[in-house]
Amino acid sequence: MKFIDEVEIFVSAGDGGRGAVSFRREAHVPFGGPDGGDGGRGGDVVIVADPGVNTLVEYRFRPRWEAQRGEHGMGSDCNGKGGEDRELKVPVGTVIIASETGTVLADLHTAGARVVAAKGGRGGLGNMNFATPWDRAPRHAQPGEPGDKIKLRMELRLLADVGILGFPNVGKSTFIAAVSRAKPKIADYPFTTLVPNLGVVRIDELRSFLMADIPGIISGAAQGAGLGIRFLKHVERTRVLLHLLTMQHDDMDLEARFDTLMREVEQFDPELAKRPQVVAVSQIDLPDTRAAWELAAPAFAARGIKLYGVSAVTGEGVREVLFALDALVQKTPAPPPLEPGSRMEGFSPDELEPDADTSDDDPRDEA
Repeated sequence: MKFIDEVEIFVSAGDGGRGAVSFRREAHVPFGGPDGGDGGRGGDVVIVADPGVNTLVEYRFRPRWEAQRGEHGMGSDCNGKGGEDRELKVPVGTVIIASETGTVLADLHTAGARVVAAKGGRGGLGNMNFATPWDRAPRHAQPGEPGDKIKLRMELRLLADVGILGFPNVGKSTFIAAVSRAKPKIADYPFTTLVPNLGVVRIDELRSFLMADIPGIISGAAQGAGLGIRFLKHVERTRVLLHLLTMQHDDMDLEARFDTLMREVEQFDPELAKRPQVVAVSQIDLPDTRAAWELAAPAFAARGIKLYGVSAVTGEGVREVLFALDALVQKTPAPPPLEPGSRMEGFSPDELEPDADTSDDDPRDEA
């Protein structure tokens, strides 16, 4: 299944049915009076987080969704049937954003979480509601109110405990494949990983955590270079970061590579750069990489960072890194979900029209 993590859709709630204008007509019952029923309420558009859904691909190819409208009222005091709600299932971790304003409507970060994205219109009142001692035969009824219509942007942000960061070809996919049952694509060319990969890492029979691997980050990623910037949002929810470094192109300065990687992360999100982290040099089964690791370890130690060495091929150092990650996961709380009403960066608010006066003579509005 194709991995789609951002879509824009247009949702339309159902319109309310109009009220009926009708009078009782029955033999031997003169002046039967009004009996026009109310219109039914329009259906809502509801978005639900479903753990059985993994991608937003369905909405990429079907961008318009509508709920059912309410039935019109009828005579003989018959009210119209309400419209059925339209339920849209999305992956857990999906953020719902109003496209026009950039306002977060909901962060569906738990299974079963739901939000009414568009509310159905209220059904109109039939003429039986407007009978008074002064007007016993009202010949007017209310039209149904239109349902909400809104353009939404949905962003999937994977929920994981540990996020792996690194430049291309540092062995991120090899590592997650070695410690979990994830089966990412592995090859000896840059940007082999085109989509995030998730895997469950089991420490023992009682402890485990979820690890996410994202495409490699390159210098200038914060300005849009490469693929990693597009997927960095998937590690924003992680508790702990695993930075993988390795020697590439005879460059043994691992400290400079670490600083470059951290600079890109900080430019993307300063709070993400402050997340607890484990730093490790991968591919230490190669002699040159092992030498670079041993050479860089004292410089990292002087900065208060323990530099682990790991080889996903031989298994050397893997358990030590996993234990260090698990210890941080156990004591680090998960980042809080986005608050409804907060603004997403990159949006500029449009000048909204003041609400029009929609008052009407409606007995239900009376105190």
